[in-house]
Amino acid sequence: MPNSLAAQQQIAVLDARATRHAVTHEGKTVQWRRFGNGAPLVLLHGGHGSWMHWVRNIESLAARHTVWVPNMPGYGDSDLPDGDTLDTLVTFLGKTLNQLVGPRTRISLAGFSFGGLVAAHLAATRPVERLALLGPGGHASPRRQAEPMVNWREAATDAELDAAMRHNLSVFMLSSSKAVDDLATRVHLLSCQHTRFRSKNLSQGGGLAEALKAYGGPTLLIWGEHDVTADPARIAPALAAEMPQTDYRIVEGAGHWVQFEQAEAVNFLLQTWLGCGDKLTPDHIAYQNEGQG
Repeated sequence: MPNSLAAQQQIAVLDARATRHAVTHEGKTVQWRRFGNGAPLVLLHGGHGSWMHWVRNIESLAARHTVWVPNMPGYGDSDLPDGDTLDTLVTFLGKTLNQLVGPRTRISLAGFSFGGLVAAHLAATRPVERLALLGPGGHASPRRQAEPMVNWREAATDAELDAAMRHNLSVFMLSSSKAVDDLATRVHLLSCQHTRFRSKNLSQGGGLAEALKAYGGPTLLIWGEHDVTADPARIAPALAAEMPQTDYRIVEGAGHWVQFEQAEAVNFLLQTWLGCGDKLTPDHIAYQNEGQG
């Protein structure tokens, strides 16, 4: 695969800093990675994803938190439970997380894309201090994807596979050609190759608003302005208006994979949200806008 050696090394160096925990529930094992020290923060990846969806965020967040990042059931090196249901996924995540931190320990929780929908449902089942959802699925509103993805499984050569991954990243995940770099391509390739859980119908269905209402706690919604999985300018304020403790930000210069494409801005927003009151201040908005470059 013609991804650069530097991208592979960057992933390997980060992975080497993790403490791995293989946690079993009902005969199935979920693989968790732990970074840093501090108050517990759980990060959930998206569909066709893995813990590497947070490759540009973990180090920043681990400076102040104990960051727990799983490969969700049916992804990466985690076992696939019987049945591709949201309830099953949430149950296995919750049960294995409780073994690591305790069922009554309050955590902060962030989820990306399909992982945002999972995070909202998980937050309704256990103590969660603060919740952040990045480009979450489950809003059941129209997508804006203009160009179809290609079937990467039909690639006959490494070069064709690399081209397919870059194409799919550019039409679905990232808004700038500069962001479709070797690191993004390597993460996307490895994650797609090891995905067995079927999340597409769940992500495109509903349930997000209901789960957020069931949780009822402080929530930050983050979308990239060019996210093709939703119209952020419409859906973000609509969702926030339904929940009194919910705030939202639309990050300039970013597509769906917002925490990768605008990592500095998102890291700041998450750090601020996790350590501030229920609302972000105008100063935080200014910093975010200045950080887009």
